[in-house]
Amino acid sequence: MTVSELAKRAGVTADTVRHYVRTGLLIPQRDPNNGYKRFSESHLKRLLFIVEAKSLGFSLPDIQLIFGQAAQGESPCPQVREIMSHRMTEVAKKIEAMQATYRQMEEAMERWKTQPDCIPTGDHICHLIEGFSEGGCCHD
Repeated sequence: MTVSELAKRAGVTADTVRHYVRTGLLIPQRDPNNGYKRFSESHLKRLLFIVEAKSLGFSLPDIQLIFGQAAQGESPCPQVREIMSHRMTEVAKKIEAMQATYRQMEEAMERWKTQPDCIPTGDHICHLIEGFSEGGCCHD
């Protein structure tokens, strides 16, 4: 199958397939008649694996490592568990940071409900943002 046929069957773009070819995650055969890249059912299975792994938070280098271990006849499962554990820790930290940001946004919106609109001056652009730490005020 062609790049576009493979992409369609996997539910990705042709550019995604081309990117995976450039990074070595997919290695197509060349059609001897026209030099076009040709893909097989095994390429489709590999591409679907990549899509699933990415949806679980694995990076392309992670996936390359998994493929390498499998190609050597080694079980990549221990490495998969280790990578997933690391990713879960990273995501938990990001969630905490986003929740803190959200709480700060809520606090700002609550304060700003009672503050007047102000005209920008040469020293100030928007007192709501500039004065958030100090409680904000207009500097007219």
